[in-house]
Amino acid sequence: MGTVSDGAFLERMEKLVPRLEDHTWGCSCAAGRRNKALSGGTASGLAAKVGEMLSSSVSNSPLTLMAQKPSSSSSLNLSRDVLQRSLVLFSVGTFLALVLNLLQIQRNVTLFPEEVMSTIFSSAWWVPPCCGTAAAVVGLLYPCIDSHLGEPHKFKREWASVMRCIAVFVGINHASAKLDFANNIQLSLTLAALSLGLWWTFDRSRSGLGLGITIAFLATLITQFLVYNGVYQYTSPDFLYIRSWLPCIFFSGGVTVGNIGRQLAMDVPEKPHSD
Repeated sequence: MGTVSDGAFLERMEKLVPRLEDHTWGCSCAAGRRNKALSGGTASGLAAKVGEMLSSSVSNSPLTLMAQKPSSSSSLNLSRDVLQRSLVLFSVGTFLALVLNLLQIQRNVTLFPEEVMSTIFSSAWWVPPCCGTAAAVVGLLYPCIDSHLGEPHKFKREWASVMRCIAVFVGINHASAKLDFANNIQLSLTLAALSLGLWWTFDRSRSGLGLGITIAFLATLITQFLVYNGVYQYTSPDFLYIRSWLPCIFFSGGVTVGNIGRQLAMDVPEKPHSD
């Protein structure tokens, strides 16, 4: 019996040893996989934290701050440039208003009440500032519209052409006061042809034509309102309360001031157009 029981015991032990080895191997493999997963997760977490620290340090580094400074300085330079152009356009508009309005008054085309004749140029005090403000707005608007449309104006971009445009505009205004026609309609048609010729000679852009027509319409509407309220008056009105050739003057004036504004903005970098 002892021998039989010992043999049976040995057989059972031989069967149990492989099972224990398999169990132990499986546990060790699972633990290894678990450790690998934990180590991989820890490594990825550490890599993410290191990346965040590096990105924050780079964003706060002196080089990055120095790279961000030019954007603010460029915006400051742009604002300064706009202010300078506005002052130049205001001065040009004021001067032209003084000279041309004096011509109109001397020829008795425009009549102001005696109580508002207060300047050495025998003109109403509010006319030159209003014309200067309008010139600044129009002169800044022309290059902005060109940049928005993606059609930079490059036709005769030189100061000699701008000065000739100013001379032609003064000549058109002078002709409105000096030339004598049988009626105002003939004078209006003549000045309209001269104004379109000024646009064709010194502009030739669709934006310039559209803005010139818009300026002529709005300025004529404002003038009608002022004359209707008795601020001043025109002799021999034939277009409601004004002369029929006045929109031609406004159109040619808008084109002239627009060319001045474009030339002043020539050194400003143009933004690329995006559809």
